[in-house]
Amino acid sequence: MAGLPPYASTGQRVWYYSFRVICGLIFFFLIAPILVIIPLSFNAQNFFTFTPEMLAFDPAGYSTKHYRDFFTDSDWQLALRNSLKIAPVATLLSVSLGTLAAIGLSQSHVPFRRAIMAVLISPMIVPLIISATGMYFFYSNPYIPIPFFGKVELPFTLTGTYWGVVLAHAALGIPFVIITVTATLVGFDQSLTRAAANMGAGPVTTFFRVQMPLILPGVVSGGLFAFITSFDEVVVVLFVGSAGQKTLPWQMFTGLREQISPTILAVATILITVSVALLFVLEILRRRSERLRGMSPG
Repeated sequence: MAGLPPYASTGQRVWYYSFRVICGLIFFFLIAPILVIIPLSFNAQNFFTFTPEMLAFDPAGYSTKHYRDFFTDSDWQLALRNSLKIAPVATLLSVSLGTLAAIGLSQSHVPFRRAIMAVLISPMIVPLIISATGMYFFYSNPYIPIPFFGKVELPFTLTGTYWGVVLAHAALGIPFVIITVTATLVGFDQSLTRAAANMGAGPVTTFFRVQMPLILPGVVSGGLFAFITSFDEVVVVLFVGSAGQKTLPWQMFTGLREQISPTILAVATILITVSVALLFVLEILRRRSERLRGMSPG
């Protein structure tokens, strides 16, 4: 009743409570499939369902053996190492290129800004299977067409290599960096860069000493989104990568398709925990960005 004024009509009261019930049901619909995974990951049996012992809260029905399998199995550890090698490099490329693109597109004198922005964020809009197919044919083609020179043959192809997967994941992460950094630049005072230039600072010094400290929350937020995108992606790596680049999501997909390994539940729980931690970091960065731009009192 605290959110309702005392003079609210019956219809307003009905809508007030109905709206909250609807939001609660939508939230439950979205979060329930994720929450079910967590207790199932502690199942003492090799089942994907709740056993009678688990439903009775019998300690004998719970175990951490699936987590032990994850940390001791060589296939899972190889997949984890691959993910930890690919995701940070892809994130670094996404942040570097996406930040520069966002700063360039924030300038009013750049022609065709909207068209360029649409092209750069197209990986978020185009279905992932189409992007993966295009990347496969592009990376597997050893011939690169160059105007006035015809086709130039490369001594290698990018399919089945770490750099091929890294570049593919970077292309998927760049749109997230561009969007978050562009949103941060909306409240950026361009007179600060002009003042730095008047004081004799070069473009590089102005960027690192003036712009970067103010847009850093947006850059880090975009980097976290790019990291999550690379760490959780499976479709592109199936097309571009090989068995030597098998990542954690690829191993989970294999476990579901071939051997129905319950270790998947333990891995999923770990990924959920990491994602929730990253979301808390994003929220902290969002509030810090608002304070820097004077949108929040503290």
